[in-house]
Amino acid sequence: MTEIAVSLPTVRRPDLSEARLRRRYAAEKRFRLYGASAICLAVLMLGILLITIVGKGYSAILQTEIALDVVIDPAEAGIDPEGTRDRAVLANADYAKLIKSALYARFPDVTSRQEKRVLNDLVSSGATYELRDAVLENPALIGTTQRLWLTASDDIDMLSKGYTPRDVPETERRVSDKQIAWFDALADDGMVRKAFNTTFFTAGDSREPEQAGVLGAVVGTVLTMLVTLSMTLPLGIATAIYLEEFAPKNKWTDFIEVNINNLAAVPSIVFGLLGLAVFLGFFGLPRSAPLVGGMVLALIVLPTIIIAGRAAIKAVPPSIREAALGVGASPLQVVSHHVLPLAMPGILTGTIIGMAHALGETAPLLMIGMVAFIVDIPHGITDAATVLPVQVYIWADSPERAFVERTSAVIIVLLVVLMAMNAVAILLRRRFERRW
Repeated sequence: MTEIAVSLPTVRRPDLSEARLRRRYAAEKRFRLYGASAICLAVLMLGILLITIVGKGYSAILQTEIALDVVIDPAEAGIDPEGTRDRAVLANADYAKLIKSALYARFPDVTSRQEKRVLNDLVSSGATYELRDAVLENPALIGTTQRLWLTASDDIDMLSKGYTPRDVPETERRVSDKQIAWFDALADDGMVRKAFNTTFFTAGDSREPEQAGVLGAVVGTVLTMLVTLSMTLPLGIATAIYLEEFAPKNKWTDFIEVNINNLAAVPSIVFGLLGLAVFLGFFGLPRSAPLVGGMVLALIVLPTIIIAGRAAIKAVPPSIREAALGVGASPLQVVSHHVLPLAMPGILTGTIIGMAHALGETAPLLMIGMVAFIVDIPHGITDAATVLPVQVYIWADSPERAFVERTSAVIIVLLVVLMAMNAVAILLRRRFERRW
């Protein structure tokens, strides 16, 4: 019997490995897309934030000034009645009266006492000191008539910059209709201008927005950061070196490491309470001083520097240690001559991260009194001072509209200081960086 072989068609199965490979590539593309989208969103949000801050704060570098023909009459203001040109006598004259007389002469139709009071509000109260300084600098002005550019009040400054609406009822704005009419008359005569606001960069804090400056906060910030850096950098590096290179591995070092990691997560206000109780209450250190502020911030920054320092030291290849020991170097020489220089870029990165964190802290400094109203520029770490984040907090809480732009301007200054710190860190990293 003959057998007939029948050949059946071969069923081809799909290649499962190719399908899995395609799915993996698709997942990788999606992951890259998600990452790029997150970066773009973060950059967009950062751009919106910066544009908003700059848009609100750039106008603070300009200050409205009003020109007045001031008659520096020695008889009217009691300026140097005996002609001695003594600076102490010149400084005590009634310069405010001369400015008021110049305003009344410019607007002779203002006769009532209430209208004169409103008219006087066109010019800042600080204009008195500007006139006094001009006379002290040049006593020959006495007895003459001078056209002086004097600082306008904050309300007039906001009107000049367009922040005060004119099309709302008088009861809903700080500037009256008469003040607007007087301001327009001065502007039509070319007696109103916007000048660079040097006061903002050369003066301390003030209750009057047009007289407020950031120099006191900048100097206080620099002094506080110097105290923090001088305390945390040597102590943090020494601790990291000991724990990573010399400390025995036992339960006590494990306990120390756990507590260092825990300290990095403690809320900053807790350190403020600690500074209030220990530095101010027990040791009696001066309140609202950069010394105390720097010590409190050092407690916050120290764990970050230690953790970053240990990670940088651990990243140094073991072969470098072994080679140094092989040529006869002592363990201390290995660390100081080889390990530490190679770990310095990573240590500096941790330091700048910690210092940037400290630069933005407000809560612990409020607890030790650095929220105080400080007018004078500090000259040492024991003088009363404030810092830029606290200055932002103070001005943001002020009701005057002029402080809104100055708050944004302080934030810009704070960002500039932060970028300067990062630039210094980058330069130091490049200086110490070595490749192996």
